[in-house]
Amino acid sequence: MALLPPPRLAAAADAVALLAFAVVGLLSHDHAVTNGGLARDGLPLLGGWFAAAALLRLYARPSAARLAATWLVGVPAGVLVRALALGRTEVGREAAFLAVSLAFTALFVLALRVLATRAGRSREPRHP
Repeated sequence: MALLPPPRLAAAADAVALLAFAVVGLLSHDHAVTNGGLARDGLPLLGGWFAAAALLRLYARPSAARLAATWLVGVPAGVLVRALALGRTEVGREAAFLAVSLAFTALFVLALRVLATRAGRSREPRHP
């Protein structure tokens, strides 16, 4: 399946996808891409994602269902941690950010996993 590269490659692709989402977010809001900005916006997403992935055993027992569950649990968890850390309490604004986060992290994760799968296949020895 195109979404299930080898576990290490999948984890790296997921991390790159989430950080790319944070970078695009910073740039789209006229912010510089700084370590502080990445920590503020990227670390909560990474933490939520990889905590969910560990609980759901995404990388130990990869499946499309575990990937979807990790996305549905991990991204909202990261958005919640970010909102709490920033003291953001406007429910409507945070709900909008959650919706954007869910939509675009899904696109980024799926795209990077397709690329990772292709990269993983290109490393496999070819048999005649």
